[in-house]
Order: sequence, then structure tokens, then C-alpha cells
Amino acid sequence: MHENVRVTAWVRGKVQQVGFRWWTRARALEIGLTGYASNLGDGRVQVVAEGSRADCDRLLGLLRGPDTPGRVTGVTEIWGTAGAGYPTFEIR
Repeated sequence: MHENVRVTAWVRGKVQQVGFRWWTRARALEIGLTGYASNLGDGRVQVVAEGSRADCDRLLGLLRGPDTPGRVTGVTEIWGTAGAGYPTFEIR
């Protein structure tokens, strides 16, 4: 069974004012995920994504990869069950 999951990730580093949320949205939409990316007051970006575990893992790999805008110094994530769902992947 391929039940959807939710991953919430907090991305640290130079990830604000560098197009990071837009880049994340584009990658999530390419993969077929829904959710959002949002700037936090402490300089991190919060990413909430829903989809298959494999697709969410793929997005996490991209967030940790060398091709992100800015400079990622770390990603912390928690996993959970998918909620009511999001209509698309948005920037908040």
C-alpha cells in the first residue's frame, strides 16, 4: 500500500532572500507533492510536503543537495501522517 505521508522540514543556512522557497516549490511540483514553503522569523525556511514516502524523501534529498539557492547548512525533519491535504504546493 502506498499511503501518503507528511514531512515537515526546517532548513537552516542562507535560505531567505535567495529564491529558496520558489526553487523548493518548483521541485515539489515537479515531483508531484503538495504543501508549502514558508520563511520563519529566525532565518530558517519551513517546508511541509505531502505525498508518497519516496517522493517526500526525494524532496529532502534535493533540499540537502548542492543545487539549492543560497547555502543550506542543515535540514531537520519530522514525519507524520498526511492531513486533509493541500490543493497544490504554495509559498507562504
